Amino acid sequence: MIEEEGVKLALEVLRKGRNPKGLGAKLGKGWEEAVEIARARLRAGNKFSRDDLWMDMEGLRYATHEAVAKYRSERLKKSGVRSLADVSCGVGIQLIFYAMNLDRAWGIDIDPRRVEYARRNAEKYGVTNIEFIAADSLSPETVGRIDADVVFSDPARPPVAPERKLEGLLPSPLDIHRIYREKTDLFIFDLPPQIRREKIPWKGEFEYIDLNGALNRLTFYFEGLARTERSAVLLPAGMRIESRPELENVVGWTNLVGHYLYEISPAVAYADLINELFHLLPGNPRMLLKDKRRVIGTGSDEIKSEYLKRTYAVVDVVPFHPVRINDILRREGFGKATLRVSVPDSEYWSLRRRIESGLRGDRRAFIFEFNRKAIIAEPL
Repeated sequence: MIEEEGVKLALEVLRKGRNPKGLGAKLGKGWEEAVEIARARLRAGNKFSRDDLWMDMEGLRYATHEAVAKYRSERLKKSGVRSLADVSCGVGIQLIFYAMNLDRAWGIDIDPRRVEYARRNAEKYGVTNIEFIAADSLSPETVGRIDADVVFSDPARPPVAPERKLEGLLPSPLDIHRIYREKTDLFIFDLPPQIRREKIPWKGEFEYIDLNGALNRLTFYFEGLARTERSAVLLPAGMRIESRPELENVVGWTNLVGHYLYEISPAVAYADLINELFHLLPGNPRMLLKDKRRVIGTGSDEIKSEYLKRTYAVVDVVPFHPVRINDILRREGFGKATLRVSVPDSEYWSLRRRIESGLRGDRRAFIFEFNRKAIIAEPL
């Protein structure tokens, strides 16, 4: 396996924009691996606090963001458990942060290269209490080596599937539970956020995590680790909303656009916690629209809250026609427009160019569509 010096050479070549194939003469057959790791480090951006981690591009794609890994580790610490096995650890980021707050941990993956990456990443973070195992996590031999309080798994997801199901994940949480339930009754599973909750055969908590305004994770905690039925966590703020069935249902719908729009966190929407959110907010917000991409409330009060993704002031409401929208934007001194409407990708830029035609201002408007009308709004 390639060493650090080889990756540093690949980084230097990529940063200079040169063809990396020339590394073959210096690094031998390992040059492609060095380039892959270097590309992953460059693509990682601010996902991690370190820029020297070991992972390929696929490992980067599945690796838990460090902010999420820290949050979940701190949550598990409060539960009092002292050991955990990650039975599909990949390059190990979540496992490493769990292990920081545990006495002992196991990291298992069927891919020996990923296990070696995870081992090296643990060294980078100074974590020494993990036993790494390159093996099939469901084999009797592997299971026999594990004696953990909690079993965790973030299984791989097929890139395309008409419906997310437990059976389609690798390894399947159904198999993990069946094989490890004699060892423990405490499990944590990373699940596709789009999965239907009624498809999960166990009791526990569905925790949806919002990272920087985007839905990042759905974590399912078995009873014994669960705090509520459903929850939403907003990171990096650390805000949390829990389901409260005793609350009176205050979610009302309206067809009237108020003075303000409230864009609701996708984690709150996926967790069906809009009722709980509206109990926290001042004023009298009402639901205006909800689709696959966004959930928007409205009201007469200016509400700024970390529980909201964004608040907008409504500038005008006009028939949804590019010329009418353009007229209002010109009059109000806007120079740019971001469309928050459901249009085919092939039509988006054509529509936006018509709406922005001739604009010269410095302000940016956001355009929403509701009942064939355009809501022109400005973020606060």
